[in-house]
Amino acid sequence: MIGETDVDVLVTPPADGFATLGLDPALSGALTALGYEEPTDIQREAIPPLLAGRDVLGQAATGTGKTAAFALPLLNRIGRSDGDGPRPLRGLILVPTRELAMQVAEAVHTYGRALGTRVLPIYGGQSISQQLRALQRGVDVVVATPGRALDHVGRGTLKFETVETVVLDEADEMLDMGFADELDAILATLPKQRQTALFSATMAPRILQIAKRHLHDPVRVTIARETVAAGEAPRVREIAYVVQRRHKAAALARVMDMEDSAAAIVFCRTRLEVDELTQTLGARGYSAEALHGGLSQEQRDRVLRRFRDGASDMLVATDVAARGLDIDRVSHVVNYDVPSSPDAYTHRIGRTGRAGREGVAITLAEARDFRLLRNIEHFTKRKITTENVPTVHDLRARRLEQTKTALEEILEAGGTDAYRSVVEALSNDYDVVEIAAAAVKLADQARDGDADEEEIPKVAAPAERIFVPKGPRRKIEDVTKIYVGIGRNFGIRPADLVGAIAGEAKIDSRDIGHIDIADKFSLVEVPGSAADAIIAALRKATIRGKKVMVRRDHER
Repeated sequence: MIGETDVDVLVTPPADGFATLGLDPALSGALTALGYEEPTDIQREAIPPLLAGRDVLGQAATGTGKTAAFALPLLNRIGRSDGDGPRPLRGLILVPTRELAMQVAEAVHTYGRALGTRVLPIYGGQSISQQLRALQRGVDVVVATPGRALDHVGRGTLKFETVETVVLDEADEMLDMGFADELDAILATLPKQRQTALFSATMAPRILQIAKRHLHDPVRVTIARETVAAGEAPRVREIAYVVQRRHKAAALARVMDMEDSAAAIVFCRTRLEVDELTQTLGARGYSAEALHGGLSQEQRDRVLRRFRDGASDMLVATDVAARGLDIDRVSHVVNYDVPSSPDAYTHRIGRTGRAGREGVAITLAEARDFRLLRNIEHFTKRKITTENVPTVHDLRARRLEQTKTALEEILEAGGTDAYRSVVEALSNDYDVVEIAAAAVKLADQARDGDADEEEIPKVAAPAERIFVPKGPRRKIEDVTKIYVGIGRNFGIRPADLVGAIAGEAKIDSRDIGHIDIADKFSLVEVPGSAADAIIAALRKATIRGKKVMVRRDHER
């Protein structure tokens, strides 16, 4: 059964690093040559049971070293592959996206170069004839997206009879993208006598269901979210700026002007919003690129290549288009809108603060979004600092500070002799400090320090919006909050919810407590003793003609 064998994560690394894990010396040598010194937590805990042939169910956030955690034991099991002749397929790695397929395949190739391992990425958008030729020559490991793998299975060009190890990487992302049926179909065709590893950032019930069906007595490895000791700064600084929708683009530019951003990903909800925001940022002097499902594969590859290489410093993307991205240089993640689910928020901000680096997660929130922010805080167990957008005064002070820093660098570097004659000539008529101040003003103006900037109106954080039914409300001793999957976007009103609950579940409206309506859902307080009956009744009914999800709040 799942969870029979759990592993407590050790945070003290062994003195000899990878050498103590039992890997083939060729692999250990390859890691040393690549500059790897100590295994990460997920590698330290997952590699030994995988080397022992056990199935593994691993939970760890993106950027914790999961790829090496499953790739190294897989390569260790395959061993050395000499010669150029045909080879049986020994390992299958399933991933959600084209980008991740390429990244994982490159990592497997790099780790296994000393063993002569052949690896082939298989994904949509690539010439299938090229994939067929490589499969005919024979490969040791295939890294594939589920859809394209199943396509090859249907053609008879990808056969799994000799597969010994299968890995599901980013399993939650694959389910979010609708690959559940494809995963079940692929796993059903694999040999029953095999080793299976499943890695996911979250362990939702549907992940556990897949694990129960397809893993045998797995070792469960859980790498807890990083906790921060008292007095220490978090690895990812999380902050929300309160702003009206019509000022969001200006607010984003203002905030990014205040930040030292190496590279940023800005998440938007729609393709249209991505395109419009990319144009707006470009007009403000940012090198921004759009990434969404409307791009051809060639356009997508070009955008990602420019972003990885530093030719652009900002990627404006939809969630779907950005799935599977793994770019270490990302210093900032921006939620242009508050994500509708805590899971989406967690996945987004996981793209910064990678590999020990510090990152920043910025969210632009309207007043009505505060319920979503509170839900995210409850889920992540972390506080999101809420602030107003920096003022024009703040921006000018920041720019002067940057000018001061630039001048200090020039003074430290020297090489100013050619300009001393100008200062000496001016010093006959002006004070030296005044001359320096004029030079600073000139430098500041050269970088738009005096550009006209409009103030962005401040927005106060709202109080919780509460609705209490009319009439004397009865005192409810045992209160349960239920989640109803319909909200403001569908025109829902408190009266609709009261009417549905009172009418369908035969509950007195005076027993209904606070009601809070968000964009896509509503939360209602009801008597705990009647909660199950209310949920059952509402699941059978419709609200404003629509069947909706109803459950206890925070039930996942």
